Amino acid sequence: MRRLFTYSLSYKWSAIIALALMGIELVVELVQPLLMAKIVDEGIVAGDFSVVSGWGAVLVGLSLLAFAAGVTNSFFAARLSQGVGYDLRRDLFEKVQSFTSRNFQSYSTPGLITRITNDVVQIQNLLFMFVRIALRAPLFIVFALFMAFTIDVQLSLILIVAVPLFLAFLFFILSKGVRLFSRVQQKVDRVNTVIRENLTGIRLIKGFNRGKHEEERFRGVNDDLMDKNKRALWLMEVAMPVVMLGMNIIILVVLWMSVDRLAANSIQPGEVVAIVNYATRIMFTFSIFTFLIMVFSRGNASANRITDVLDEETPSYLHEKKGESPVLKGKVSFEDVSFRHGEMTTLDSISFQAEAGRTIGILGETGSGKTSLLHLIPRLYEKTSGAIYLDHHPIEALDVKSLRQQISLVPQEIHLFSGTVKENIAWGKEEASDAEIREAAEQAQIHEFITTLPNGYETRLGQKGVTFSGGQKQRLSIARALVRKPKILILDDSTSALDAHTEHRLMEALREQSCTVFMVAQKISSLKAAHDILVLHKGKLIAEGPHEQLLKESDYYREVYQSQLEEVQ
Repeated sequence: MRRLFTYSLSYKWSAIIALALMGIELVVELVQPLLMAKIVDEGIVAGDFSVVSGWGAVLVGLSLLAFAAGVTNSFFAARLSQGVGYDLRRDLFEKVQSFTSRNFQSYSTPGLITRITNDVVQIQNLLFMFVRIALRAPLFIVFALFMAFTIDVQLSLILIVAVPLFLAFLFFILSKGVRLFSRVQQKVDRVNTVIRENLTGIRLIKGFNRGKHEEERFRGVNDDLMDKNKRALWLMEVAMPVVMLGMNIIILVVLWMSVDRLAANSIQPGEVVAIVNYATRIMFTFSIFTFLIMVFSRGNASANRITDVLDEETPSYLHEKKGESPVLKGKVSFEDVSFRHGEMTTLDSISFQAEAGRTIGILGETGSGKTSLLHLIPRLYEKTSGAIYLDHHPIEALDVKSLRQQISLVPQEIHLFSGTVKENIAWGKEEASDAEIREAAEQAQIHEFITTLPNGYETRLGQKGVTFSGGQKQRLSIARALVRKPKILILDDSTSALDAHTEHRLMEALREQSCTVFMVAQKISSLKAAHDILVLHKGKLIAEGPHEQLLKESDYYREVYQSQLEEVQ
């Protein structure tokens, strides 16, 4: 919580002005009972209506001043809370951008979304309430007790004894509330996870007729969230009636003790009115306290979740300018490289050399480590041991940003962004000209299809390109990779949805590119034209060479090739 409040330092003047205006409201609220006592004793009781009208006008004027201060305070409180929320979302988003695969193992995607959205909103609410009324509430209680004590010691002692007991009760509720609302936020993460899975897999759900199952699954997590939320809110709400009952009893005791003293003239009616007024306002402040406790409980739970993300350790090379920035030719060398993903060894002592401008095919069964090997080149993963060289430069000696600007990656899971076809291709190179975009589309064998769209390159895509086929999405992604004219092009099973004719034309276009191509494919027919093929099996490199050589020397490769030929026949 303390770390998050440091964000408010950027908006300290808004906070200072808001607190000063809150101070004006506090002073007016403390003075009003004294003025009411003066009006009662010196005006109404004495029959002097000039006192009533005079001090009444002052009372009205102070109320208008407090109203103006409150409205202006809300403006600066909103400026503070919204500014801090903006900064938190920015820093959280930038932090997530620097996450490695290890970091993403600790946080689910819906959980991160909840932190950047819902949890930040809770912090905004907390900050707004803090400078609007949260600080005023305890200050009013303290000064109201002091003011009551200066009016009459005997009656004020009742308040001085009772108020700390109620405060202790409220703080007990607070400690319970923080834990409960932390669980509520975890349940929100779970609900978001189910919603996300359902929306992304809606076609599969409809195809398997599993709508009823998904409704029941959602109902389960939704009911769980509702139950946890009800428990937390019930705890918060039960505090208010208890405090109100207690304070009303205290006010009755004050009035009962005042009867004999009024008869004996040991206290003035206006003084009784002032003390009862202070007690009533303290009771109202307690009602605000219960609301503030709920806001603080939610805010504290959210602050812990946000701090966890901000404090997550990420490698410094991802966000610092560090290392050399040479223009690469595209030569890649692996020397005894191993990689562990969690507790599992994914790659074991991999060694090979890819000369610049050559096409390297990668073949292997599911789980053999193909994607992991490719992700080591742009440092999306970090090797566990061994050495990787790019143009004889140790990969650790290169600036990561410069390195990634010279590499294009087309992953297995195709992702298109909202926007136009043109914008999706230009996503690979922001300053790309129309000619460069068209050239990349032609190389990716997607230009002819784009010209058939209603608005050509300006056609807007549905969510994730939902209206496009798998092959069209793959070719758009390849165009996005080619537009930046990379030195190293990584195709991770990115032609699986293409027909043989289109794939052949694409491979011919790639051979004309002056870049090193790493291409994963399940079909050997897609890799036959590669200069070299790496054969992976259970994380080990078991064979390497061109297609004809592997047919002669590798039993595993030959068996895979024969099985695929039989499938075709």
